[in-house]
Amino acid sequence: MTQTEHPHQIALTRFLAAHPQLQDELEHLNPLAAQAAGVTAQQYREERLHEAFEEEAQRLGFFAWELTLQLTAESPEEFENQRREVHKEVAEMAGMEWTQYCELHGIAP
Repeated sequence: MTQTEHPHQIALTRFLAAHPQLQDELEHLNPLAAQAAGVTAQQYREERLHEAFEEEAQRLGFFAWELTLQLTAESPEEFENQRREVHKEVAEMAGMEWTQYCELHGIAP
C-alpha cells in the first residue's frame, strides 16, 4: 500500500480484482443509465462498484469498513485486532459497556 492510496480505495481495487464478472459488468454499463441518473459514466460505474462492495460486506455479515479492513490487513490476526479496536471505539463513543456492545452486535468479548 502506498502512502497516497486510501485503504478503502485499495480494498475496492482488490475486491474488483477478485470478482472478474463484476469487473466485466462494470466495463459494459449502459451509458444511457448514467445519463438518466444525471451522472457521468465514471461516477455511475463507481456507484455500482460501491453498491457491490456493500452487498458483499452484508453477505459476509460485515459493515463495509470491516470488509475494507479484511481486504487491507496483512493477516487474519491483524484484521481481527483492527476490527476489535474499531468496535471498542464505537462502543466507547456510544457510551456502552463493551460486553453489552458485543452482545448486541454478536461479537465475542
